[in-house]
Amino acid sequence: MKWVSVRTECKERLGLVIDSQIHLLGKETRLIDLLGDDGEKMAAAAESVRRTPADVLDFHGADLAPPLRPNQIRDTLLFLQHMQNCRPGQPLEEEWHQIPAFYFGNTTAAVGPYDPVEIFPGSIMFDFELEVASIVGKAGANIHPDDADDYIAGFMIFNDWSARDLQRLEGVLRIGQAKGKDGANTFGPMFVTKDELEPYRSGHSYHLKAQAFVNDTLIGEGYLDQMNWSFGEVIAYASRGTEVLPGDAICSGTVPTCCLIEHFMLSLAEGEDGTHTFPGWLKAGDTVRLEVEELGVTRQILEPSVPVHKLRTEVPN
Repeated sequence: MKWVSVRTECKERLGLVIDSQIHLLGKETRLIDLLGDDGEKMAAAAESVRRTPADVLDFHGADLAPPLRPNQIRDTLLFLQHMQNCRPGQPLEEEWHQIPAFYFGNTTAAVGPYDPVEIFPGSIMFDFELEVASIVGKAGANIHPDDADDYIAGFMIFNDWSARDLQRLEGVLRIGQAKGKDGANTFGPMFVTKDELEPYRSGHSYHLKAQAFVNDTLIGEGYLDQMNWSFGEVIAYASRGTEVLPGDAICSGTVPTCCLIEHFMLSLAEGEDGTHTFPGWLKAGDTVRLEVEELGVTRQILEPSVPVHKLRTEVPN
């Protein structure tokens, strides 16, 4: 099943994608309302809307909101090559192989797959990250890694917009992500149930091609089965001593080369005689297009940032 959320008459309506059409449910049901069990509620809703849709819309041209607005966003780093590319020539500490890294994202900043995105205030080193979000389908705590994959209901493309200069400034404080990751989190265009991806199963992931473009220029590409940690492993880790809930997003981290910071760092390491090129940071007017096989395409235009209000007139000695 492939589900979308469509903006119609100032409301967001859930719809099932069948071929190139969206079959809308007849009542105001959110995707999160269909989670919480082993898929029975979602299957029943799909069967109902196939028989008697409230309306049928063309997929192309539809005003899509995020298919689901997560209760919680845990953004992980499942592709260790991404971190290696950000730190060329530096070996990764052993801890990267012992536990999966993650931080909590801003759930109120979820935006749709075609919505414009403002550059974060104060940033001149603005970036995107092509990721995939797994969505928890049922509640669980202290989940065993062998069972954790059963807690995944489906997947969406996730774009973890990032202000690299703000990240660098905040990194000095060593207490985690802040305004460098706070302004926008793109989800969509579709929520795709896990069973749809089974033909692409490869090891503990899926052999699905991912590509990132800026203004139609290919920036990076890779496959989901390049990941070192699995979605199940990080769900098990996230559930230690707490509970993961239906609608929580467990995101993959960046598919290697599918962001600008990797190219920036690799070009710095190579120097002027290197072969790696950095295309420049995002600017207002740029279009970022992310594609993942079977999960669809996001396409968003960058808008100028709003002015920054100065916090202090003087810096204490």
